[in-house]
Amino acid sequence: MAADDRRARGEEKMKDVYAGDVVAPAEGYVFTDIMLETLFAELWTRDTLSMRDKRILLLGMIAAQGERDTFKVQVKASLKRGETTPEEIRELHLFIAQYCGYPRAAGLIAPMEEGIAEAGKDMP
Repeated sequence: MAADDRRARGEEKMKDVYAGDVVAPAEGYVFTDIMLETLFAELWTRDTLSMRDKRILLLGMIAAQGERDTFKVQVKASLKRGETTPEEIRELHLFIAQYCGYPRAAGLIAPMEEGIAEAGKDMP
């Protein structure tokens, strides 16, 4: 597959993964070009794991790193795409607290609830 095709495929998958809320970066920056052509065009399009499985795994990894803003983006996208419900997100948060620690999980409460609220506004 040509790089142009991979980039276009990556841009389309990125739009899908983030329910249209994240815009693909402009072409020409090596880091983001490789991200689109590899992560989104190749990995997110694989069918071995469902989108829900990938999202839950990603939410856990992001939570473990304490990435509040990214956690919110992923929560919102998972809800808008119908991969999870607010109750499942909150249950996942309880599980995260046990393995990542209460201080880290406590820092995710506000972005989690913001993501849930924003997804609710964007959904019919």
